[in-house]
Amino acid sequence: MKLVRFGNVGQEKPGLIDKNGKLRDLSKHVGDFNPAFFAENGIGKIRAVDSATLPVVDGNPRIGACISRPGNFIAVGLNYVQHAIETNAPIPNEPILFNKAPSCISGPNDRVLLPLKSTKADWEVEIAFVIGKRAHNVSEKDALGYVAGYCVCNDVSERAFQLEQGGQWVKGKMAPTFGPLGPWLVTSDEIEDVQNLPLWLELNGKRIQNSSTSDMIFPISKLVSYISEFVMLEPGDVITTGTPPGVGLGMKPEKYLKPGDVMRLSVEGLGVQEQVVGRWGDQ
Repeated sequence: MKLVRFGNVGQEKPGLIDKNGKLRDLSKHVGDFNPAFFAENGIGKIRAVDSATLPVVDGNPRIGACISRPGNFIAVGLNYVQHAIETNAPIPNEPILFNKAPSCISGPNDRVLLPLKSTKADWEVEIAFVIGKRAHNVSEKDALGYVAGYCVCNDVSERAFQLEQGGQWVKGKMAPTFGPLGPWLVTSDEIEDVQNLPLWLELNGKRIQNSSTSDMIFPISKLVSYISEFVMLEPGDVITTGTPPGVGLGMKPEKYLKPGDVMRLSVEGLGVQEQVVGRWGDQ
């Protein structure tokens, strides 16, 4: 299934994309795609609903983030071999973890707004996954059974904040609008091989990231198992898994986002995002 949230900011309704590509309204069956939905086997309940009986949504409503306010939004850094090489970073021996704030989550086509003091904002196409049931000390062989589904994430990053101002990476990762998710959450059963999915990002019409999840240093099964050693992962938690090469930080000379730029990005089977860049105060 392809689960989607639609409507104005703060008023999103749950829906799904049917086999004919039509958006259908699920709001009479579930309240939202939030942690409670996943904890209460919401996906199983939706499977029992005949999608043909759901109202078709007319027009072209705004598409919101496919998940509503997860308890945790965890990210993995330097998880693609070629991305580590392009940034002159050593290949990690263990996954590098950091947090993104749930408040940074936005819709897949909402504007990305640069912080007032931003000078080095960057793009990062990633595949993210959502935890479907509580996970703690999970084995790698069982790990994918804890994943409810997958979606596209743009892990927007302010490199000056992240790398030049001391402290932890989170300062460059958590600004509002720095976590577009969606357009859909695709349930795990629809993804045959999550470690063999093409992903790409275009900036102003030019494709600059073009890779595959096969280049990951630590596959998703390893990430679920590893992170669950340190964190009690709860239903609805989001984990985004790192970006391939082609980021602005790795270019020579370096290149960063400016107002008016357009990012378009996708992971195969998970839909397409498109964001126009703006700046706070210029809304």
